[in-house]
Amino acid sequence: MSAAELWAQILWPLCKLIGLVSVGLFVGNLIEAMHWTRFMARLANPLTRIGRMCEISAASFSVAFVSGVTANTMLAEAYDQGRLSRRELILTNLFNSLPTYFLHLPSMIFITVPILKSAAVVYLGITVGAALLRTVLILFVGRMLLTGLDRCHAMDMPAQEKLVARQVLQKTWNRFRRRIKKIVMITAPIYVGVHFMNKLGMFSVVEHFLAEHMSSMSWLHPKAMGIIVFQLAAEFSAGMAAAGALLDAGSMSVRDVVIALIVGNVLSSPMRAFRHQFPYYAGIFKPKLALELIICSQGFRVTSLIFCGAVYYWMS
Repeated sequence: MSAAELWAQILWPLCKLIGLVSVGLFVGNLIEAMHWTRFMARLANPLTRIGRMCEISAASFSVAFVSGVTANTMLAEAYDQGRLSRRELILTNLFNSLPTYFLHLPSMIFITVPILKSAAVVYLGITVGAALLRTVLILFVGRMLLTGLDRCHAMDMPAQEKLVARQVLQKTWNRFRRRIKKIVMITAPIYVGVHFMNKLGMFSVVEHFLAEHMSSMSWLHPKAMGIIVFQLAAEFSAGMAAAGALLDAGSMSVRDVVIALIVGNVLSSPMRAFRHQFPYYAGIFKPKLALELIICSQGFRVTSLIFCGAVYYWMS
């Protein structure tokens, strides 16, 4: 590869990608630091009333738009004090997956769109649809299982954190530095690696292997295995980088990339959840209960993703 080809095919596209991600990530962190989702907390009480949940559940749902740790701490304290049943604790924790998802949505948008472009809209649409589906189902289950409002106890919302402009910028910058370093260290080598793997025909080897040994997954694009492997071996941003490289090379369609990302997301969820969620969950709840909550939330999340992904697969 000549210097001109190296610049045109790898370095310049990668520089643009990193630049767009950096700007977007900073803006996303700034939006999060300013608590842009607070206005959505006003929806909490009407929603929880539909599901016959107590006031503590509404308060936790509202706080989850700002801090998932704080929301879970509120639930743990109420449960330990006997003001919340185990059944409602599990349902509320599942219900809080919607605000927890929206809490990090700005950063997800600004990271995925520069890498995946139009595919990001489809992929994020499916994940948002899955989150909304989970919310509707939890409200339905809660209405069926939770009865008797005399079981509920009043609880006040915690005071909102007030930040001045300097604190907001400092908080944004600290988050940006931590995230961008990790993203660049993962994205750059994987983008370059996938480009050369595609050039060297390594994905063709995978294609032949799939044709001979994985006939049950014939519905999956052969090159999708690279995206899935990176998601399993590393994490979400690694799969994104691989998907972006294959999209830019014209090796996969938007539909194939979206399906690959969903499959990788589903397969990598158990270990990723255990690595990232269990340490802080076990610090808030008792280890056995923490594990039960993670299993329920991840199982529910994976099921909803599979359903929404299957709908997209057949409709597209």
